[in-house]
Amino acid sequence: MSQTRTPATSGAGWQEADEPADGRRLTPAVPSEHTVVGGDWQELPNAVEDDLMVINMGPQHPSTHGVLRMLLTLDGETVLDNQAVIGYLHTGIEKNTEYRPWVQGVTFVTRMDYLSPLFNELGYCMAVEKLLDIADQVPERAQAIRVIVTELVRVASHLVWLATAGLELGSTTAMIFGFREREGILDVLEHVTGLRMNHAYIRPGGLAMDLPDDFSERVGTLLTAMKTRIDEFEVLLTTNPIWVERNSGVGVLSAEQCLDLGVTGPILRSAGIAHDLRKAHPYCGIEQYEFAIPTADTADAYGRFQVRVAEMRESLKIVRQAVDGLPTGPVMVADRKIAWPAQLGLGPDGIGNTEEYVGKIMGQSMEALIHHFKLVTEGFTVPEGQVYIPVESPRGELGYHVTSSGTNKPYRVKVRDPSFIHIGVLQAVTHGLSVSDVIAAVASLDPVMGGVDR
Repeated sequence: MSQTRTPATSGAGWQEADEPADGRRLTPAVPSEHTVVGGDWQELPNAVEDDLMVINMGPQHPSTHGVLRMLLTLDGETVLDNQAVIGYLHTGIEKNTEYRPWVQGVTFVTRMDYLSPLFNELGYCMAVEKLLDIADQVPERAQAIRVIVTELVRVASHLVWLATAGLELGSTTAMIFGFREREGILDVLEHVTGLRMNHAYIRPGGLAMDLPDDFSERVGTLLTAMKTRIDEFEVLLTTNPIWVERNSGVGVLSAEQCLDLGVTGPILRSAGIAHDLRKAHPYCGIEQYEFAIPTADTADAYGRFQVRVAEMRESLKIVRQAVDGLPTGPVMVADRKIAWPAQLGLGPDGIGNTEEYVGKIMGQSMEALIHHFKLVTEGFTVPEGQVYIPVESPRGELGYHVTSSGTNKPYRVKVRDPSFIHIGVLQAVTHGLSVSDVIAAVASLDPVMGGVDR
């Protein structure tokens, strides 16, 4: 008689079971229970007795969107269940903010969703400003610049999605085009903030520093080039039979499902619901600019592609209007007890205090030096209270629930990251798909694991 292996109930090993030579399998003497040490495996279905297969997809695989692990239960090639396993990129950023003065929190939150860092900075700083009751004191120029840089980041984020989603489906051209155009945007952001990513440029009360003198010229050149390049994406993919076939009808999530599951952003708008916080709850004066909210009615991966491409065009329109009507004036609140004391500028070796400012605090005014030292090291005190401030990130509603206990550090910073919410719909968008279509469905959600695992 041949030997086969069946699971033991203890989970500590396997027991031998006899199998007749004619192939008839005897009923095991143990209950049909599969227990393996490890939390994420304990709720697996009875795949052994149902002839199902449970496989890992990720967390490190060239076809998966970020370091996401999925436990797929398959009947042949058909997905019956999809359990997401997260935490491989955990940073503890929310908790870290509780141990730093308020301004220093910006350098942490900007690293959550690393493809849209300025949106994290904006949401956090708007929450701090609300607690300080200075939201209406932020200068108009700072508000306009916030709109410009965040909308540029929206385009850059969508370009990364287009590049990675294209690569995951086999289009190296889409990948090259997407990252090529993103480089132009990152060049402009580096020229403004000194960094390509994780800028810490938006600060409570305004901005770290003003725009360079040649900003309008550089961003104008970028906008002109980007319009042509987005046309190239349309020519490459919109009617491409392979792209259409791989995305149409894949990852369908109806409007009702989106609303039930808390889905926002392009995924919600691809189901025909034109909800956008820039229209529903405007911020930073964005209501003064003309732009549309693109939608689709397919509620699938192809519709999300259409929405994101259209959103890039609308963001460029917003940037153009904001640059043309850019107000003059300061970029930080007047209250010197709150305003970041440094007078920063871009020099040949990067960002740093201007020579005039260094000369003042080091050789002319002891009071200015003391003020600089205390505000940088201790920060300012924020009154007790709690607020929730949402902004429309490239992935949907990014909300900051910030609580102050009346000290110079946050009591709690809790973030509603849209990628975290959207990971929760994996089962709904992949059930019944083939394994190959899981790739397209997950990519269409555009999850960024830095935001999920924050």
